Amino acid sequence: GPLGWNIPYEFNESDLRISVKQLQMFLNEYQEVPYVALRYLTGECNYGGRVTDDKDRRLLMSIIGRFYIPEVVNDDQFRFSPSGDYYAPVDGPYESYLEYIRSLPLIPNPEVFGLHENADITKDQQETNNLFTSVLCTLPRQAGGEGKSPQEVITDLANDILSKLPDNFNEEKALKKYPVVYEESMNTVLIQELTRFNNLTSVVRQSLVDIIKAIKGLVVMSGDLEAMFQSMLVGKVPVMWAAKSYPSLKPLGSYIIDLLARLSFFKNWVTKGIPNVFWLSGFYFTQSFLTGATQNFARKYKIPIDHLTFDFEVMEAEDSMECKPEDGVYIYGLFIEGAIWDRERNQMGEAAPKILYDTMPVIWLKPVEKKALKKEGKYEAPVYKTSERRGTLSTTGHSTNFVMVMLLGTDQPPEHWVNRGVALLTQLDD
Repeated sequence: GPLGWNIPYEFNESDLRISVKQLQMFLNEYQEVPYVALRYLTGECNYGGRVTDDKDRRLLMSIIGRFYIPEVVNDDQFRFSPSGDYYAPVDGPYESYLEYIRSLPLIPNPEVFGLHENADITKDQQETNNLFTSVLCTLPRQAGGEGKSPQEVITDLANDILSKLPDNFNEEKALKKYPVVYEESMNTVLIQELTRFNNLTSVVRQSLVDIIKAIKGLVVMSGDLEAMFQSMLVGKVPVMWAAKSYPSLKPLGSYIIDLLARLSFFKNWVTKGIPNVFWLSGFYFTQSFLTGATQNFARKYKIPIDHLTFDFEVMEAEDSMECKPEDGVYIYGLFIEGAIWDRERNQMGEAAPKILYDTMPVIWLKPVEKKALKKEGKYEAPVYKTSERRGTLSTTGHSTNFVMVMLLGTDQPPEHWVNRGVALLTQLDD
């Protein structure tokens, strides 16, 4: 699941067997336990050979690092988790080991993997969603009784969406107001975003018009329209929309609300000027915005753009600022999963029970030279577009779902949050 691995891997018993044999060999042949070598062989080679995502590799090495440590050998009181249920049993007869194994909880607690107890809720929600998705596939196509027929339901829904959908942006007018200039890269970012959203809304609008006509029998109900009909009937985003859309796991109703909010954000940008704080979640292609922010700084101070990266400062304001920063950009709209942002201490904190996400305040993205960036006392939190976290590998070497890494202040070792699966998300699933 997303709180564990970004991508599911088929680890099997042969990985375990070779790791155990290597452990036995190293223990027998060396006077001192070579922890570094064992961690490398088990984490990077035996299990790591299957891992393709760099954040998964970081998690794998962090988990291995909790078990391949001197305390396991030297301290009989050492425990792997706060509850004390999980530990390496002391030397004893064969039966004592079996007895310890029998005493372990039948269903492992999230803490044994370093996860927060809320991870159980996330897992249960995923299983429930999968069950309901399967149930929806068995729905009958015809309605019985006095209720509306599926055709009437979809016609009403399509008309409702069409009534809310605004006209396409006037790209030529926007280009005159925000021309391509050397000093302001955000103008180019804006025009590119308007083009992408125009393409999406055109597909949405035309497909809704077509499906209304197809239901009335005015045009042929093609395979694409039939698939769209079935998706809308169960509240899912149609495939033909998703093909032109930004990544989203939201159901149909929430997706339309989110799309209208994004269109409103860019409409305000066009009419009122460049905003003081950018809604990061509203961008179709987030990387172009980040590149634009870096490019402005690079051109202003005559620094090569490939020498720059971002430093991060979390502000006190929740979603607005009175003015733009001197350098860089203010952003809002991120959610933190697996932890909270402690406003009083201005650093990461443990999540409250049953609270899966926390909103992040305004964050100042400050371009700095890579050699000047300080990472001490910071957790490198990956930012993803959706909670699924995985995507296809792009030409940048990152997943298409991956946005960037943000440095967040913490008084815990970074490995603590790696095991917790802490990440930032631009949007939630509901």
